[in-house]
Amino acid sequence: MSRRSGILEFAVLGLLHDSPMHGYELRKRLNVLLGSFRAFSYGTLYPCLKGLVAQGYLVEDNPDTEYIPATALNGKRSKIVYRLTPEGKQRFEELLADSGPDAWEDEHFGVHFAFFGQTDRAVRMRVLEGRRNRLEERLERMRASLARTRERLDAYTLELQRHGLESVEREVRWLNELIETERANRNGRGPGAAPPGGDPLISDGLGSAGSAPPGPPDRPER
Repeated sequence: MSRRSGILEFAVLGLLHDSPMHGYELRKRLNVLLGSFRAFSYGTLYPCLKGLVAQGYLVEDNPDTEYIPATALNGKRSKIVYRLTPEGKQRFEELLADSGPDAWEDEHFGVHFAFFGQTDRAVRMRVLEGRRNRLEERLERMRASLARTRERLDAYTLELQRHGLESVEREVRWLNELIETERANRNGRGPGAAPPGGDPLISDGLGSAGSAPPGPPDRPER
């Protein structure tokens, strides 16, 4: 399974964990909740759904109904409703508990963060700290590269490099605030504790599958 298809599997199982839905509604939820999936079409989503059905993670209601993708021309929607099976719920819990290096990468981190409201606090901490460590390593490389090439760059390229550096620095500061809040919650200040200079977080978590997670103003460049 490719990394991108693995992300889609995780997102699909997570959204269907909340409630069953048909393919059209699922695609809309992916587009709203996870911006990185906006490029996905039925040509990508539908095979993923079929694969999850084949693996026993999903079942189809009305499976005999012909599948009709939504288009601007026909305005029709799929009649098939997808539901999580017990095996699918177990698979989602396994993916939710993953706090290894993959969970720290740009696309994986966004999906994990979207489901932090359902994630164990210890896992949240490992993912947040791993993400911060990954970005701090990236910062060191970017600063070293900028120092080596500064004299050879024109003004616009130099500004672009600075913009990327500042974006990563902002995300590191944001992660530091989230980590500090998680530690404060663990020490008894309660799940509604506010990060330094910020508003209280969502009760019992940092986000939920029903709303887009907070994030830094700019997505760091790769």
